[in-house]
Amino acid sequence: MITPVHLSPEIVAVLPPECRQVIYVTAADQRTSAAEMRLLERNSKDEWLAASGSIPVRVGRNGMAWGHGEFKLAVPAGWRVKQEGDGCAPAGVFRITQAFGDETRPGWIKLPYLHCTKHHWGIDDVRSRHYNQIVDDRSTACDWEGPESMVPGIGCYKLGAVIAHNPYNKPGLGSCIFMHLWQGSEVPTAGCTAMSEAHLRSVLAWLEPSACPCLVQLVQQP
Repeated sequence: MITPVHLSPEIVAVLPPECRQVIYVTAADQRTSAAEMRLLERNSKDEWLAASGSIPVRVGRNGMAWGHGEFKLAVPAGWRVKQEGDGCAPAGVFRITQAFGDETRPGWIKLPYLHCTKHHWGIDDVRSRHYNQIVDDRSTACDWEGPESMVPGIGCYKLGAVIAHNPYNKPGLGSCIFMHLWQGSEVPTAGCTAMSEAHLRSVLAWLEPSACPCLVQLVQQP
């Protein structure tokens, strides 16, 4: 028998009614970069059931800060608030909107997919009107400095998914939050959620657009 997984009433209340898949990431505290991930599915009784075991992941080098999502969750007492360049992964509830990678669309990915090339950039320049967006420099007039390549030499974006943090692209609230490949099991990120390639492939194959998948990223409750 599969035991339902407890999600707090506050989290359940803001998840979209059509959401049937949750990537549930928890860390021991706000300052650690080590975390664990489980895949959850909602059944016909509105129970959340584990669809995977515990998967190791890494989050921001400075842990987590409370993020900016479309869902109205008050900042809990004692939490830092996510800002551009703080090295923190966002905590809260966020939609998972699309996958991306450096090859043509793999047939096993069901999410909308962006094939990234040397012309694709993640914009973290707060002065740009394209802040917190992935752009193609062949079709977008440059108004940014220091963009992030979506095909970096270290290969961390070989595969990934976009987390809809700061969905209204407000300057300074944090940009370009993804799930992507880690550089090692002990290596933190700049603010994303990273894992092994085998686990990321499994996650991306599991995600269904019709299930309105969301990331729930929090600190473990005592």
